Amino acid sequence: MSEEISQKNAELMKKIVSLCKSRGFIFQSAEIYGGLNGCWDYGPLGAELKRNLKEVWWRRNVQERDDIVGMDGSILTHQDVLKASGHVGGFSDPMCDCLLSKARLRADQIDPQSGTVYSYTGASHEESGWSVDKPYSVLLQEGQDANKAKKTARQYYSQFLTDKQISPKKLELAGQETEEVEGVTNFNPENGSLLTEPREFNLMFKTQMGASADENDESAVAYLRPETAQSIFVQFKNVLDTNRMKLPFGIAQIGKSFRNEINPRNFTFRSREFEQMEIEYFCHPDQGMELTDEWLENRLCFYEDIGIPREHLHILDVPDGERAHYSKKTYDIEYEFPFGIQELEGVAYRTDYDLKKHNECSGKSLEYFDDQTKEKFIAHVVEPSAGCDRTVLALICEAFEEETITNEKGKEEVRTVMRFDPKIAPIKAAVLPLLKNKPELVEKAREVQKALQPFMNVFYDEAAAIGRRYRRQDEVGTPYCITIDFETLGEEEGKEDLKDTVTVRERDSMEQSRMPISELLPFLLEKTH
Repeated sequence: MSEEISQKNAELMKKIVSLCKSRGFIFQSAEIYGGLNGCWDYGPLGAELKRNLKEVWWRRNVQERDDIVGMDGSILTHQDVLKASGHVGGFSDPMCDCLLSKARLRADQIDPQSGTVYSYTGASHEESGWSVDKPYSVLLQEGQDANKAKKTARQYYSQFLTDKQISPKKLELAGQETEEVEGVTNFNPENGSLLTEPREFNLMFKTQMGASADENDESAVAYLRPETAQSIFVQFKNVLDTNRMKLPFGIAQIGKSFRNEINPRNFTFRSREFEQMEIEYFCHPDQGMELTDEWLENRLCFYEDIGIPREHLHILDVPDGERAHYSKKTYDIEYEFPFGIQELEGVAYRTDYDLKKHNECSGKSLEYFDDQTKEKFIAHVVEPSAGCDRTVLALICEAFEEETITNEKGKEEVRTVMRFDPKIAPIKAAVLPLLKNKPELVEKAREVQKALQPFMNVFYDEAAAIGRRYRRQDEVGTPYCITIDFETLGEEEGKEDLKDTVTVRERDSMEQSRMPISELLPFLLEKTH
């Protein structure tokens, strides 16, 4: 990606983040206290957008299918569940810290670098008699000034000064040596500083349960779940028996998961608290590979249905050696975010790994018995697992557009519009009386609002000129604006036949048409559901 395109995408993301805050989509958690890193709060519009997404997902995958049922598992998770799944003792990332900035990085995500390493044995300040003996190194890549290494090293050593009034520029560096290196990953790409040795970092949030529990009581340990999948696996037998399910069948769940991410980034994309929309689809061992391909196509169609075109999606067939150890086949569905192509959803063929583990560790049989073939076996599973928050972010990025239009006065202006699919849009329709100082218009507009409210989220707005109100609704993605005017009241001479009709304005085309009030509800239900 060229620097110009990268800068343009960064500016685009900046505008999107700004709009999310200014219009009440997404706020930084605990912002008035400086913010809680990796956590986000959804405002009024964001909450509606997210709820609409989850409702469409549930309707498509549970309500409209005979072979999938839903469940809602607990967030607090028994430690034995996560021991069996391999999360306890195995769910960690290699982490290293920058010796200069203290930034925390994933060691396995640092790109190899080449250049000249400048190494020092320590630093001193002659006037005060201060000195420190600590080895430190800086990597300079080709074309960088050698003085940058000295400046970075002085900044590092200055943190050990007892007299903070001494300028880092006054420090003398000791024992400088240089070495040419290739493909190293132990330096911070941001500033060239040496990193600490990688160490394992537990990604799960641990807690103690019970009023008398303390940190030394191992029996009181529980975890905030790192994924929704495990609660589905441990309830497999209960769902199977109580719902008289036959293979292949699925269990769907939407819920919060928690991971103590080393480096949350890219707005809501990588967070410590996030919501998953997940299906565990159980099948006969012979069906796993075929169903994985079927589910991939199913999920691509879903994204198209909610307004993310297939041409903006990428499919990564994860190669051997890069898949999770339990997976025989994995597809990553990726989206073109402004900050790069990143994963939205994984479709993984997990084989019988999970049920077999819980079968062994719990001592309870999780085998499936086929009445027709009299065969007994551990079911295999295909897992389409989508990030709800990531999908919301993709919908926002996809919908955002700035277009130049000519206004009523013939002047060009920039219209910001969120082109949400109507079924996803947080507000389905805005009801607008032409003038707020005409009680009869306001009364009629309120009647229309009350008639629609039981069926959808409707916004009432009477402040400012009608054109400005249209722009405000464009900016939050409202697909239809309903204007109540004097023709609605039957007061326009020669237009008495337009009584009890309204003007309906469509967001994307900005076209307007008259419609009887009696036809509004069926029209909007058809367009927005």
